[in-house]
Amino acid sequence: MTAHAGSGHHAIVIGGGLAGMLAVTALLGHVETVTVIERDRYPAGPAFRKGVPQARHLHILLSGGQRALEDLLPGTVGALADAGARSLYLPRDLLTRTPTGWQRRFDERRHPTLCVTRPLLDAVVRERTLLGATASPTRVEVLEATEAVGLTGDAGRVTGVRVRSRGGEPADRAERALSATLVVDASGRGSRAPQWYADLGRPAPHEVTVDAGIAYATREYRPSDPDSAPDVGVNIPGWPQCPRGGAYVPVEDGKWLLTLSGVRGHHPPTDAQGFLGFSATLGDPYVHELLARAEPVSPVHGFRDTCNRRRHFERPDAAPDGFLALGDAHCTFNPVYGQGMSVAALGAVAVRRTLETAGGPVPGFTAEAQRAVSRAVDPAWLAAVGADRPYTTDGDAGAGPGERLATWYFGRLAARAAIDPVVGAAYRDVFCLTAPLSRLVAPRIVLRTVFLPRRPGLAAPPDAVETV
Repeated sequence: MTAHAGSGHHAIVIGGGLAGMLAVTALLGHVETVTVIERDRYPAGPAFRKGVPQARHLHILLSGGQRALEDLLPGTVGALADAGARSLYLPRDLLTRTPTGWQRRFDERRHPTLCVTRPLLDAVVRERTLLGATASPTRVEVLEATEAVGLTGDAGRVTGVRVRSRGGEPADRAERALSATLVVDASGRGSRAPQWYADLGRPAPHEVTVDAGIAYATREYRPSDPDSAPDVGVNIPGWPQCPRGGAYVPVEDGKWLLTLSGVRGHHPPTDAQGFLGFSATLGDPYVHELLARAEPVSPVHGFRDTCNRRRHFERPDAAPDGFLALGDAHCTFNPVYGQGMSVAALGAVAVRRTLETAGGPVPGFTAEAQRAVSRAVDPAWLAAVGADRPYTTDGDAGAGPGERLATWYFGRLAARAAIDPVVGAAYRDVFCLTAPLSRLVAPRIVLRTVFLPRRPGLAAPPDAVETV
């Protein structure tokens, strides 16, 4: 395909997973060529692969993430639904047990949450991204089974990537350099950007971590009688007095995923009997009772890399020109909150809008784009850190006065949101990444949160749906 875009600019995207494909979509029409560096070889269709270690666990796409995905790749949410992904409206279709009781089922119809296995999501997004590239003036090539081993350039500017093949004859695995105007690191939690920075002679970006020590485990189920399967998902998050949680939701092919989680000293077992027994120790027996009407159809898979970690590439002089971090390479969240994929999509939208404003990857573009990506991260980061802080080894001692006040306020707000349709709507707008954090401190929300009496949620999972 002949390229006519981007005034000769060449971009390299490190990582061909979800964040990498979304980065490619953001770049289309703004550069002449995009080269994707992918460590794995892609499967022929939806299938698990080694390079996505979380793939066997529960994945959701929040409504804000769906909007961003549609902005980047119109029709993709519909394609996922056609392939079997399930949509649950919050809070109508997800029964949630909060620390104060069960949440009421308000029929808001504002926030559809897409429940899907990671292999299906990746396959659909990858197919639509590469198909969209054929209609773009930007030429896209994917180097599979190829590893990025470093950056080229100096402390002031990145000029490309050093790569080597991961297959073939030894002579084929020699290191080589690829030049680029722009390098996007979308390599995920395993990003080696700090080490690459050191090789360029510059300090690593400031990094903040909040680690609650949460681990989780997941197993696939199929209802014994599909006609009597529940028509709603269930979410029982842990809380300090009961630090074990679980979520049970439908995905494609008539299957359901059960993910159990717990903090240090409460990690879910990965043997079948222990996993089942753990499900009976959550803050409510409802999920455990549902399993009596379902058959397991997979082994139990565990995962422990759940630390929230944010690298502040957006700070002044924190990154060389020509380098941009996106997705988990920039900011990772505790996966139990289901934010990561949505934030990656929002970050890619921020990159595309910055490219449109700047007129392409001109000098200085990456600094502005990284700031835009960071702004897209802020709401999810504050929510995840606020939820995990009570479980960290230093607890409140690691938080300043402002964070302690915010933790108190948001704890009270979350309790109010379970029973109050006004506060609940605002809470879900922010949690689902469709509104800024300022929505939660609007005068009406503050007054209802602080001055109305704190009341418990429902004593049992609600059957009735309430119109609002």
